[in-house]
Amino acid sequence: MHYSEVYNSHVVTPELADIVRRMPKIELHVHLEGSTDPQTTYEMARRNQVDLPVSTLSEWQAWYVFKDFNHFIDVYVLATSVMKQPEDYVAMVESYMRTQAEQNIVYSEVYLSTSLHRNKFSIETILDALSTGIDHGTRRYGTSIKLIPDISRHLASEDIEAQEYVLEFALQAKERGIGIGMGIGGKEIGHEPEKFTHIFAQAKEKGLRVVAHAGETDGAPSVAGALDALKAERIGHGVRAIEDNQLLEKLRTSRIPLEVSPQSNYCLGVVARDTPHPIRTLVDAGVICTVNTDDPPFFSTDLTNEYLTLAAQGFSLDELWQLNRNALDAAFLSDDERRIYQKTFDDFEAAIPGL
Repeated sequence: MHYSEVYNSHVVTPELADIVRRMPKIELHVHLEGSTDPQTTYEMARRNQVDLPVSTLSEWQAWYVFKDFNHFIDVYVLATSVMKQPEDYVAMVESYMRTQAEQNIVYSEVYLSTSLHRNKFSIETILDALSTGIDHGTRRYGTSIKLIPDISRHLASEDIEAQEYVLEFALQAKERGIGIGMGIGGKEIGHEPEKFTHIFAQAKEKGLRVVAHAGETDGAPSVAGALDALKAERIGHGVRAIEDNQLLEKLRTSRIPLEVSPQSNYCLGVVARDTPHPIRTLVDAGVICTVNTDDPPFFSTDLTNEYLTLAAQGFSLDELWQLNRNALDAAFLSDDERRIYQKTFDDFEAAIPGL
């Protein structure tokens, strides 16, 4: 949704909007499959002779438009199911990196819903294709990505082999230099973090960074479980931590960052559209927050729109820039990599009077 379609209390000036569009950005919470534009998935379906519930590209584009949570899940799974050939993974990555570059996103850490690809090809075949796509995308568009394979909790909470598959995928992705960690996503309710304690302990022991979706559709205990049971280093969403003051204090003192996606929260009903987003409460409580898109085509958004959503709710340019710097600080980068992006950020900051 456009930022003007949800709660807003401030006018976004053209000057501010232009700065937000131009600023170099880092994104930490975005799903690769959920970022693939409808034209790309439509072409995959046609090429792979996959039947869609529509007849034309325009109908498929309309099908992508968010209706409700169940519709979102249905479309997400269907869009993923059209990937039938290794070259589809190449096309998915290249399409993603092109759109990131168009938004001046210089680096992103990207969730891959690995559980949905388990029975398609060998891990090696999928990683070969993803590596090719990343190499092409980096050379053509100048942006960089690292993958975070994640467990779809509703498909694997009672299936140890399914969990181990994602762990092995994540380890091989890291060994190839295209992966950085392991995560967990999917339906929260009924699939508590504690069910994944063992596999996350293994991931950390083997050198993977670990993150977890929590505190989105489920409440504050979901976030607490991700911190205590999974030892998560970042929390995907986490906005419902505001329901527990002790948890807010724990997030503040531990400096565990939240990957906040405002438009996703509004679309999914986590936050009512006529109310301010709770990121203001989180920031004011001293919690480290970053700004992200989650699944941009499904929510008709992009990262610029996410920042402008907050600008329309009273966030100043300095505050927006700090949220972006939080993403740089929270990214799982090596010291050498971080210095490169730090210079890019410093150069931009120096060019903007008053920033």
